[in-house]
Order: sequence, then C-alpha cells, then structure tokens
Amino acid sequence: MAAANNEFFEALSMLEHERGITAEYLIEKIKAAIVIAVKKNYEVEDDHVMVEIDPNTGKFNVALIQDVVADEDWYDEHSEIGITEAQHIRKSYQVGDRVVTPLKTKDFGRIAAQTAKHVIRQGIREAERSQQLSEIQSRAHDIVQATVTRVDPEKGIVALDLGKGGEAILPRNEQVPGEVYTAGQMLQVYIVDVVASERGPRVMISRTHPGLVKRLFELEVPEIYDGTVEVKAISREAGARTKMAVWSKDANVNPVSACIGPHGDRVAAVVEKLGGEKIDIVKWSEDISEFISAALSPAKVVKVELLPGETKSCRVTVPDHQLSLAIGNKGQNVRLCAHLTGYNIDIRPESGYYGEEDETPVSYTHLRAHETLMNLNTCRRRENRMAQKKIPARQCIGCLTSRPKKELVRVVRAPSGEISIDPVGKKPGRGAYLCPDAACLAKAKKKKALERCFEQPVPAEVYDALAQQLASVEAEKEADRDGKEA
Repeated sequence: MAAANNEFFEALSMLEHERGITAEYLIEKIKAAIVIAVKKNYEVEDDHVMVEIDPNTGKFNVALIQDVVADEDWYDEHSEIGITEAQHIRKSYQVGDRVVTPLKTKDFGRIAAQTAKHVIRQGIREAERSQQLSEIQSRAHDIVQATVTRVDPEKGIVALDLGKGGEAILPRNEQVPGEVYTAGQMLQVYIVDVVASERGPRVMISRTHPGLVKRLFELEVPEIYDGTVEVKAISREAGARTKMAVWSKDANVNPVSACIGPHGDRVAAVVEKLGGEKIDIVKWSEDISEFISAALSPAKVVKVELLPGETKSCRVTVPDHQLSLAIGNKGQNVRLCAHLTGYNIDIRPESGYYGEEDETPVSYTHLRAHETLMNLNTCRRRENRMAQKKIPARQCIGCLTSRPKKELVRVVRAPSGEISIDPVGKKPGRGAYLCPDAACLAKAKKKKALERCFEQPVPAEVYDALAQQLASVEAEKEADRDGKEA
C-alpha cells in the first residue's frame, strides 16, 4: 500500500510539473471526488465521510463515519450503527458517539469510481482553464504574435492561434482594410479585452485599435518604453493614416525625433508592420492652439481661434494654397486632427471663407476648395455617427440572453462573501447579471448559475432576498415607465 501511495504522490508531482497545477489543488479535487464516490456507493451525506490525504507522510485514509444509536432505532446500516455492535468494537461507545470505519477504495462500485474520475478530470480542466484565463488576462491591452489557422471567405472572419492564450476570432470590423490573410501567416494583434465564459476565456482582438500603434512604438522606441517620451493621444484610420501626439519629460529629448529615429528607421519599422500605413508624429502641447497647429501638419497654420461655447470648437485659418492639404483627401487630415485634439475644427482660407458672400466670383480653384469643405461636413456627420458611444451589453445567467447592461440587474458577491443586488452597478466585488424577471432567477437557481459564477454555495434565503429585491426593482422600473408615459 505504501508503494502504491508513493506512486500516487509521484503522479501528482509529475502532473504539477507538466501542467502547472498545484498538488494542493489536485488533492482537494481528489478529496471531493472520493467523497462523491463514497456518497454514491453508500448513500450517505457529506458529514458521514472522512478523507485524509497527506503528501508529506504518504498517508491516504478514507473512512465511513457512523452515528451510534439505540438498537431499536437503528435502520441505516451505512450512516448508523447499533449500540450493541458498536460496543463489540469498543466497549466505551455510547449512544450519540460516532464510529470511524476505514474503507477500501477498491470496494467502491463501478459507477462511483467513474463519478470520481469525472470529478478529477473536471477539476484538472477547470484548473487549466483558470490558468489560461490568468495568462491571457495578463496580456490584455498588449500585442501578441498570433498564427492564422483558418479564413472564412464568406463571413470574412479570421481564426487565430494565440499560443498558450488559446484561440481568438478576428472579426471583419477589426481587420485592416486591404489586408489579405492566409493560413499559417504570422500576425501581431492587439488584445482589447478578455472575458471569462463557461467555455473558457473569450479574447477580443483587433488590428485596427490605436493601442496597436502605441505598443509597436513601445517596442521600437526605447524612450517610450522607459517613460521618457509619453504618447498623449492617437487618432487612427487603419490601413490609411495615423496621427500620434507625443511629449517628453526630458527637455533635452525631442519626442518627435526620438519616435522617428536615425534616418527614420524607427517609424519605418512600425509602418512596415502596419502594411505601409502612413504615420504623422506631432508634438503635444498644453497650449491647445499650438497643439492644433501641430496636429494639422503637414499643412501650415496662420491662426487658431477658439470659439466660445460648451462644445470644444475652433476656427483655423490656413494659406489659400494650403487649404486642400489641411483638409486632406476626403477630409482625412482634418478629421484625424479633430479626433487627436478633441476639438471640432472649421478650416478657412486666409483670403476669407468661400461661399459667405454669394456675389463673390468663384474660380475653378475656389470651387474645388468649396466642394472639399462640403465633403468635409459630410465626413464630419459620418464620423459623429460612428463616434456614438457603444452601448455595453451583458449576458443574463438565467436565460443566457444578451441585453444592454442598464436593462439588467447586477448581483454582486462582496469581498466579505455577502451576496446582494447592486442597483447602482458600482459595488466592489464579483458580479453576475440577471434580467429583472423572477423566471430568470428561477432558471439561474435551477442551473446553480450563481454558485458557479461566485464559486461558493448560495443559501436559499439569499435567493429569497434576491427575489424580493428583483420584484422591487421591477416595480420601480414600471413606475418610471408609467410616469414617462403620463
């Protein structure tokens, strides 16, 4: 038996080394599996089973705990033992005492043994999934080297292998326009977010996110990596052009020159990784007029006027021959500048605003400039629609339906372990979301969704309290809707 135990603990040590799962975690899962096996084989409750596993001493004991009862009250041979039989084992036993009877695991039934194996395998899978989630979460808001595994030409999605981080899907809207992907191709992608799910971590990646440009410059520019040069803002139209504002903490370090590098080597390396995307690097300034002038490069700016009002707006005057350059192709340059600075920008030529006076004769050159401004306004409206804040959505743990976050009720487990409803949605702790519907709570209770989410038992009184709180929340929402309709 001692040799078998030694082999068992050696197997645990090997599993810990190969898969990175701690022996303590595996032992706890094995204990739980043995308890389930004993319960299934002998039809007893948890408190009638004792499991002891000590890797230091090689001790491995499984025992059945029986309550000593009067002979006339004895009816369950597994969880109870009559006083007469108990005193045959030890004369000092009295009614109410408990007898510990060692068991042999080989005596367990086939079904019980299979159940134990399933619990152990499930425990290992959960540990691996947790490790995978922790590893990929540590890479959030960073870039990773990924391999294209398959391309769906119809849906336009690309499947990527992230290595130990698992797999991820690059959707069409996160792909750089014009890029062509093939199986086996190596790509650098930006991890936008990592969301835990029942099937493992779901990784959201992008090739169009401005963070990708920032991380690439951190790899190429030591001054950015060590914090001497700081990237203040990035505005990007993936595949076409990017504007990046930088600032230096050291007065002796030129942030723009540092990013460009000797002979333009540093910025060229980033451009190559982005497939030839143009990059404008400008100096950030606390003086917003100076910043806007720099952000409009390569165009020269005559004057910047900040307009009064709650909205951030300004009027920029440029030389007549620089008007098309300042606006850019289809308004791209001024659009990127507006995103970079956070200001709405109205560009005018130095000679005056074309179209203000109908009697002013307009040459062909002027007409082209005037049409460009009209295109700019169209682009602005399009960008405003695109810039509308994306409504965050969450999944109900009861009906598994995704809905806007504000339409759901957040249930939170506080660091103290207390479970309650978070009406504001800002309580600290681990959260889960439910539709404000008693049916969804019932489904969640039946599936033990809260227990799985919070990794702890949820008492019945907590479900009762949640039901009352949900009813109250739904009543408040109904009252608000009635008030709005009135």
